[in-house]
Parts: sequence; structure tokens; C-alpha cells
Amino acid sequence: MNPDPKPSDLKRDAVHLSPALNVGKNGITDSLVEELREKLKQNKLIKVKILKTAAIGSTERKTIAEELSSRTGAQLIEVRGSNAVLYLGRRRK
Repeated sequence: MNPDPKPSDLKRDAVHLSPALNVGKNGITDSLVEELREKLKQNKLIKVKILKTAAIGSTERKTIAEELSSRTGAQLIEVRGSNAVLYLGRRRK
């Protein structure tokens, strides 16, 4: 079984990705989480754009990305600007 790629390799690969989903003014909904799970199953590495309208008040983009990671079981690779990169691979012990 192949080990998971290093986070630095995943960051490099994610540079060329277009965002697969946008988190907007409705925030994190059940349907958004389900769609993200499906996209992660298909592609393993996903970039999500967190729009300004989603990050209102005390809800920071990093907090939104961490919640997406938690709710999908994916690993949060990085948050850069308005984009978050999530990876669904084997969980490290």
C-alpha cells in the first residue's frame, strides 16, 4: 500500500487546481458537505474557495476550512488567502 503524499507535495499539486466548490453566504450546509464528500471521493485533492460573504463576523476562513475538514473526514492541507486545500487519503496514526 502506498503511503500518503507529503503535505508539501499536496500543496504543490494543489497550485494548479481550480476551486471545486465555493462556500458562500449560506455557509456550511449539509448539502455542501455532502457534495464536498463526493468530490473528495472522486478526486482525493480538492480546492475550496471561501467567499468573503461566508467569512462574516468572527468566522474566519481558517475556522470554516477546519469545520469542512472535520465534517468530511478530510485532512486540511492549507488555507491560503480565500482558498482551502483538502485531501482525503489514509489517516495517519
